[in-house]
Amino acid sequence: MIEKLKNHIALNFPLLETKKLLLATSGGLDSMVMAHLFHKLNYEIALAHCNFQLRGMESFGDQNFVQEYAATNSIPLFVTQFDTKAFAEDYKLSTQVAARKLRYNWFYELLDTEKFDYILTAHHADDNLETFIINLTRGTGLEGLTGIPEQNEKVIRPLLLFSRQEIETYAKENTIQWREDSSNTSDKYLRNKIRHHLVPMLKELNPNFLSSFHKTQTYLQEAQAMVEDASIIVYQQVAKRDEDNIYFDLNQLKKLPNYKSYLYQWLKEFGFSAWDDIYDLVESQSGKQVFSPEFRLLKDRDFLILSPMNFVNEKEEYLIDENQKEVKIPLNLSFCKVADISIVSNKTIFVDANKLQFPLVLRHWNDGDVFQPFGMEGKSKKVSKLFKDEKLSLIDKENTWLLCSNNEIVWVVGIRQDERFRIENSTQNILKIQLE
Repeated sequence: MIEKLKNHIALNFPLLETKKLLLATSGGLDSMVMAHLFHKLNYEIALAHCNFQLRGMESFGDQNFVQEYAATNSIPLFVTQFDTKAFAEDYKLSTQVAARKLRYNWFYELLDTEKFDYILTAHHADDNLETFIINLTRGTGLEGLTGIPEQNEKVIRPLLLFSRQEIETYAKENTIQWREDSSNTSDKYLRNKIRHHLVPMLKELNPNFLSSFHKTQTYLQEAQAMVEDASIIVYQQVAKRDEDNIYFDLNQLKKLPNYKSYLYQWLKEFGFSAWDDIYDLVESQSGKQVFSPEFRLLKDRDFLILSPMNFVNEKEEYLIDENQKEVKIPLNLSFCKVADISIVSNKTIFVDANKLQFPLVLRHWNDGDVFQPFGMEGKSKKVSKLFKDEKLSLIDKENTWLLCSNNEIVWVVGIRQDERFRIENSTQNILKIQLE
């Protein structure tokens, strides 16, 4: 086993040779064999043990066992204790998910503070099979069937090529001690039910089942790579990024025979879960939205717009004094007195400064806002109607600001100036306002 691991590392993880490695060590069979192997191969290692305090004195027995092993073999050790049940209750998580979050948060903290290069965990081939079956029973996409990755950023799983039986045989042959987790004997957890009942049946049907399963996962991983390649090519035809937003062209999207699959591939990393609602957006009316914890997907005419969640405070206001030359927040605006007007654009306006009452106010628009568009003397128009005429999306509307003087709109910034503040023949004091 040690030679097999050595060749595996040389072929797939040569980068580990000179690195500082942190080994996740529970005290169980798999992690103790991993610690033994990497210690035997003279890697620079340290052990990290989490006491989740879920099994009373047994948890502290595991902690003492790992501490004694580390001391006996002169291996640096880091130990922490968690009140896992309290954390799970506070954040409304299952005990298993809570333990995983706590564990990996701590591992990455150690990675940073103690300058380790990688975290090693002792997942093996049987873990991979169990995870595959769990995902299959819950319903999953292709990526849920490709198994536990051998490397995920800074986490490496060097024992995935070994079965549980191989690891146990090696441990017995080398008199490696380990601790048995009493919870592993219970069928309370789905993983244990699969481990105790389903996997033995599969191995009975085919003694080489793990080998066959490994081949199947290799094919699935190759198929997943093809899917990812195709999604990148099609993405370039359908999507366009503008600052923080991504625009998906629905006319192009609907030409694809499997556009739902592409949407899933593009959007899964943004935390969405309501996939049927997302697919319905394609044929929905404008203004419909679907949310993830940090992003939203908006239907706007011929586009789906993906954007980060920006929680607009409608009461947010910024005051601008008479002698102020510029503002940086929330927009980059400059103010300067000029003798004459030059080119007027959506980003540059000229106003009669004597008509202004300071301080000016920069604020978000409200539904009832009305102004007199430049060039339409005496005629009023709702700002919301202007937005409709300009075909602004909901996101664009939320990002629009109004520059106001004594509750009158001077400028729908970047879109339209108000007629009431225009330059006239009698104007003596011209103020240039520019959106940088």
